[in-house]
Amino acid sequence: MDKIHELVEKILKEESLIYFVLSNIRKKDPEMYDKVTIRPVILKDKKVYQFTYNYQKKVNHENLKEEEMIEKVMTLFEQFKQGQIFTNEADYQILISKKFKVKILKKPPTKEATNLEHNRKKKYILSEGKPNPFLIRLGVMNEKGKVLAKKFDKFRQINRFLEMVEDIMPYLNKKEKRVNIIDFGCGKSYLTFALYHYLVEVSKLNVNIIGLDLKKDVIRDCNEIAKDLGYEDLKFMIGDIEHFTGVDKVDMVVTLHACDTATDAALTKAIEWDAEVILSVPCCQHELFRQIHNDVMKPILKHGILKERMSAIVTDSIRANILEIMGYQTQILEFIDMEHTPKNLLIRAVKTNTVSCESIEEYKKLKAFLGVDPYFERALGDRLYEKLK
Repeated sequence: MDKIHELVEKILKEESLIYFVLSNIRKKDPEMYDKVTIRPVILKDKKVYQFTYNYQKKVNHENLKEEEMIEKVMTLFEQFKQGQIFTNEADYQILISKKFKVKILKKPPTKEATNLEHNRKKKYILSEGKPNPFLIRLGVMNEKGKVLAKKFDKFRQINRFLEMVEDIMPYLNKKEKRVNIIDFGCGKSYLTFALYHYLVEVSKLNVNIIGLDLKKDVIRDCNEIAKDLGYEDLKFMIGDIEHFTGVDKVDMVVTLHACDTATDAALTKAIEWDAEVILSVPCCQHELFRQIHNDVMKPILKHGILKERMSAIVTDSIRANILEIMGYQTQILEFIDMEHTPKNLLIRAVKTNTVSCESIEEYKKLKAFLGVDPYFERALGDRLYEKLK
């Protein structure tokens, strides 16, 4: 079997593999797969090897890294008598006897290499390969438009965010007036700069965007970048959204990764401003962890990690429910892939002024069932209590 191991290692090192088939299983079992195919694919910008297990009535897939792939192949060859490997350089037929003697036949290549992209290349709002001043200034791409490898996840995140903004454009596309936007907890402001670029340079809106953060050095650097880019209607200020009084009316509130009840404070302020659009990625939902109590759910709540995850889900569902009661159409969406961060849910709410009695009753029942008193409800005060009567 060492010959097979050496051959597979050589092929992977040369990156010449096109297709791999294992067949003629030693022991037939109607519940087992009887053929396995392997091919290299690109998933999420990384090369993996996709194993397809063919059963009589179904197929299963498994994606493995290179080192895992070799180990799995050697294990599978203990079950199969034959293998065919198609590469750019040659075709190989592998025959294994009952006593596991290996014979390898080499033939001229019969297959051509194909595009490894498992899915067609995604069309981003901000194109890769096209130089963009703010992405270059923020170190996401170089001056030729190539996205830097270590920043590709950030590039995808920016585009995902802009896709969500694109969906709510009908609520902002009011060219007869200036659109006021507040971004609370803007940090290094990748998304704030992206938002300005998309709304002003792509959508041609008249906007006033203010980024708020508590870190003085971050605010200083962001203002310097905005000035360098000529983004005249983008300003950064030190402060928190709960006490911000710089504008009377805000059309859109963005709050990304505001910790614990700071998210609720931002949502409350957005409602007070009667904002048309709210985009919020919550973070560190600790408040309800200390409150949730229900004897029926004790088997879940007695485990700290399960209670923590459940508290986060309950917190965001309560936020969404309250927003619905306050007249917003609300969705909870996946912001970025779970593999990059567990803080990957985005609450998107647009003002419709439509409230269903069902939302009110659902909220009351959920509160009573879990025994919680959310900060968001207390912060809204009479605005919400009048609707709950």
